Amino acid sequence: MKLYFSSGTCSLVPHIVLREAKVPIELVRVDLRTHQTEHGVDYYGINPKGSVPALELDNGERITEVPVIAQYVADTAHNVDLMPAAGTMARYRVMEWLNYISSELHKAYSPLFNASFDEAARALYRTALRKKYEYINKELEGREYLTGKPFTAADAYLFTVTRWAKHAQVDMSGFDNVKAFMDRVNQRPTVREAITAESNKKA
Repeated sequence: MKLYFSSGTCSLVPHIVLREAKVPIELVRVDLRTHQTEHGVDYYGINPKGSVPALELDNGERITEVPVIAQYVADTAHNVDLMPAAGTMARYRVMEWLNYISSELHKAYSPLFNASFDEAARALYRTALRKKYEYINKELEGREYLTGKPFTAADAYLFTVTRWAKHAQVDMSGFDNVKAFMDRVNQRPTVREAITAESNKKA
């Protein structure tokens, strides 16, 4: 399988999940400014949305969108830690978090990287994000991960988007449970491997 990625983006989520599931992958870097792959291929021809990630299966089919790729990888690898079995409440809890992170966190960060937004608008988004992190910090009280144990695809997603907080100037002070979570996930070997691989891979 091929994972089309760009460093510093949400494509780190499926990258971590793939490594957690021990699925062999080929990484293909995408320049999101030019929408060219490292091989000089027009990325719009691979994913008409123009965004990463995209997962290309061995049969040539492609899947996009972080929560969907994460579920596909976990299901095909039969990894019920990353994504619990279909029909179980544990599954719905992980899906609940995946959707919350996608709609409430991920999309709230996007305007903070948009140069056309003025500082007043950015301040509103930072305030909104801080409110959401207040909720997450409470939910993490007494838990190693979002649903307790084990580490799931939702944890990979929360870790990835929260890494943007410093660059986006989101005030994370006082969120001790979130900080402990970030430190814990950052120490996972698969997470370190994914981050290092993306940093070392040259276009």
